[in-house]
Amino acid sequence: MSDHDSEAEYHVQLREGDVGRYVLLPGDPGRCEPIAALFDDATHVASNREYTTWTGTLDGVKVSVVSTGIGCPSTAIAVEELIKLGADTFIRVGTSGAMQPGTPSGQLAVVTAAIRDEGTTSHYLPIEFPAVAHPQVVDALSEAARTMGASYRLGVSQSKDSFYGEVEPDRMPMPQRLHDRWDAFVAGGAICSEMEAAAIFVLGSIHRVRTGGLMHMWSEGDGAAEDRRTLLCTSVQALRVLIRQDAAGSQWP
Repeated sequence: MSDHDSEAEYHVQLREGDVGRYVLLPGDPGRCEPIAALFDDATHVASNREYTTWTGTLDGVKVSVVSTGIGCPSTAIAVEELIKLGADTFIRVGTSGAMQPGTPSGQLAVVTAAIRDEGTTSHYLPIEFPAVAHPQVVDALSEAARTMGASYRLGVSQSKDSFYGEVEPDRMPMPQRLHDRWDAFVAGGAICSEMEAAAIFVLGSIHRVRTGGLMHMWSEGDGAAEDRRTLLCTSVQALRVLIRQDAAGSQWP
């Protein structure tokens, strides 16, 4: 496939039929193959820029994993193009910084909504419009976590644009503003900080598709190099739950 095939969606370089309706969305292209290894009959479909795609099956149904790169701008591009290709169920799979005191590293966050602390979604909807996950996906992720015996919690994430603004606020030009906003989000109950969920959720609302997020949380001082297998297996199990529900005729708006 050429770098920019005129018959394919421009950025993801995918054609109709290349992906299933169910798509997992890690940020890191390197995480796609380990996820695809949990599918049946997975094959590498395309790689272009930050977008790597593998497609396989689960319980006889086509499913895909597509990397988005870091942040809402590249994520929004991926989701827009995947929707054009017929995908209608998206789960963000990634890592995040824990926000609530005492959160153990490795606990999973089933994200119910996202703080729109980024710039991309303001180009879609006024900032007053909430970024909310689809309840059916939230329920499927919760059921999957229980099935896997994983420690998890439900809650709101902060979707931000600056990684180092979070982890090194004191060296930024406006450190107090960053600290004050972080403290406010924590006081409001936000459980994790990441960089993509808001865009996925807002596009889900606009295009009437299902979205959700599953994050591996890490806490400062504990490091982030934890085993991610529970995260990946739980996300795949959630797809199995949704596939089963859809096969049984579940209805969703």
